[in-house]
Amino acid sequence: MAVTERRRGERVTFERGFAAHMMGIDGTWRRDCIMEDVSETGAKLTIEGSVEGLHLKEFFLLLSSTGLAYRRCELAWVNGDQIGVNFLKTGDKRKKSRRPAEA
Repeated sequence: MAVTERRRGERVTFERGFAAHMMGIDGTWRRDCIMEDVSETGAKLTIEGSVEGLHLKEFFLLLSSTGLAYRRCELAWVNGDQIGVNFLKTGDKRKKSRRPAEA
């Protein structure tokens, strides 16, 4: 079954996957996951454990064990234990109006 490619950016696929973690924006939940592929605009993740009850509309994808490398994400699609996420850039969503910095 062919899947239509919706991603705009060029995709990098990891042969064995890249171990990562998902964490709620408010820090109330955390899940281990494997990043299967990634592009400039998003990624495909395989989730370890159930995603039921998690607030996946917006969350952090932690790319380092220290949590210093991360991307803010929103859920794009779910297929079993795999999800697609879109990366949110600073200023996306709530901060649409940009005001100049005060001097």
